[in-house]
Amino acid sequence: MGNLKYYLAAILAFSIWGFFSLVLKPLHTYPSLDILFYRVFSCALIMSAISVVFKRENIKDTHTLFRSLPKKKQRMILWLNIGASIFLTVNWFSFIYVMNHVSVRATSIAYLVCPILTTVLAYYLLHDRLSPAKWFSVGLSFLGCLLLSYTSVTTMLYSTFVGLTYACYLISQNKNAGFDKFLILNFHILISALILLPFYPVYAGPIPTKLQFYFYVEIIAVLYTIVPLFLNLYALSGISSSSVGMILNVNPIIAFILSGLVYHEPLGSLQIFAYVLIFLALVVFNTNQLLKYKMANQQN
Repeated sequence: MGNLKYYLAAILAFSIWGFFSLVLKPLHTYPSLDILFYRVFSCALIMSAISVVFKRENIKDTHTLFRSLPKKKQRMILWLNIGASIFLTVNWFSFIYVMNHVSVRATSIAYLVCPILTTVLAYYLLHDRLSPAKWFSVGLSFLGCLLLSYTSVTTMLYSTFVGLTYACYLISQNKNAGFDKFLILNFHILISALILLPFYPVYAGPIPTKLQFYFYVEIIAVLYTIVPLFLNLYALSGISSSSVGMILNVNPIIAFILSGLVYHEPLGSLQIFAYVLIFLALVVFNTNQLLKYKMANQQN
């Protein structure tokens, strides 16, 4: 039962993201870059303030731990986290652009492709062990994504790019064991803000004057960025990247339901069948862990 809290953290994180369109769609009239600028800058300010005020001891401990590592390990950790920040920044921009200028369903497909990419990358790069049942579930997910791409190859290309950037982020974070997760996330967002800062004077539009913009941006910054990313990193500290990647399917399934019920995007029988396949893949992938929990509960 020890891993249950990590699974619950991942489920909660991706469930929150599933409802992201509810606060992002009202901002569709604003340029994607403006939303990204204010989202990242807000997150950086909020998290840095929390770190300085409430986590001074953690900062000292993290610094001591980092300094105790061999120089080669220090460089690896540093570049790993800078790379993670770049992947995260590109993922955020591409996600916002695709949701507001392509379709909500395209972003849901992106996070259906992401678990497949994460699982395969984890197998080859992190040497995660996958049972035949888990490979079967990967195959089911892949088949479902192929069926979804049948109606629009362009949409699938957008979705694959968004999914790949987040898969790379997930993979990179398995090497951050031992470090404070909040501070790691704070570092990622600060680097992201520094990456975006030189582009702000050139590419930012007029400063938004409507209170609605700042209201939604702050909700996005706290509830749809800091909270789920922290839960995500916490989950990765206890379970494998491939497991977290497959649980990510919760996100697009919720987004898929919203795209039909709330945004009335066209929905065909082929798409419904594809999503059913992917949902079955999620169940199959986690069946073994669910059986372990059931047996543990019976023994107790």
